[in-house]
Amino acid sequence: MDDPTLTVLALLGLAALAAGFVDAVVGGGGLIQLPALLIGLPGATPVQVLATNKLSSICGTSAAAATYYRRIRPDPRTFGPLMLCALGGSFLGALVASQIPRSAFEPIVLVVLVVLGAYVVLQPEVGEETLLRFAGRQHLAAAMAVGGVIGFYDGALGPGTGSFLVFALVGLLGYDFLEASAKARLANWATNLGALLLFIPTGAVLWKVGLVMGACNLAGGYLGARTAVDKGSRFVRGFFLLVVTAFIVRIGGDVLGVW
Repeated sequence: MDDPTLTVLALLGLAALAAGFVDAVVGGGGLIQLPALLIGLPGATPVQVLATNKLSSICGTSAAAATYYRRIRPDPRTFGPLMLCALGGSFLGALVASQIPRSAFEPIVLVVLVVLGAYVVLQPEVGEETLLRFAGRQHLAAAMAVGGVIGFYDGALGPGTGSFLVFALVGLLGYDFLEASAKARLANWATNLGALLLFIPTGAVLWKVGLVMGACNLAGGYLGARTAVDKGSRFVRGFFLLVVTAFIVRIGGDVLGVW
């Protein structure tokens, strides 16, 4: 593949900056970053696009995760096992990334997005405060299941991973939106790492593009995390609904052949 021009690199950097901000607040940066890579790098293979996206994303999730950890101090007894299972699930997902057609995922993802968006709208009190639904080993098992399943999805495809993590932590485990977003960023960092552990040795990463986008994604991730922490759960909830709506429109258009 030919090297992209400076103009293309600059535009990909802007996309990565926006994606980093969105990802840090509530997830869903892949909605911005993956289409940008597909348009900007028409000669790249799907695996190269996925791998380069992961390199950029891990830069942003590193900044966001560190910011959340310093400001929120999430409980390591939950996010530790969550991260480990997310990493393992992502590695397994990356193994099959080139074998599963996107068309097999999109209708399922669309239905899930509609359901979770409707749930948050119809249950406005959900995510306002932390009211854990499980305790002890049940809580740990639920967190590990969330990490493994969503990690696999992220390694295999990716877009929406952060939003799915936030919703699972709010709707299934009972965290408020801000704490869920903090834990989701830590888990999302692990899913990016899990995929890269497979993609890097195979030579799939486009390093020049990935590092430029990574620097921009890092800046966006830091700004997004600071904004979410300062504005609290109500802001994160609203941003979550905005991103989920955008996903429904984007993926729904693909499924229906509109785009």
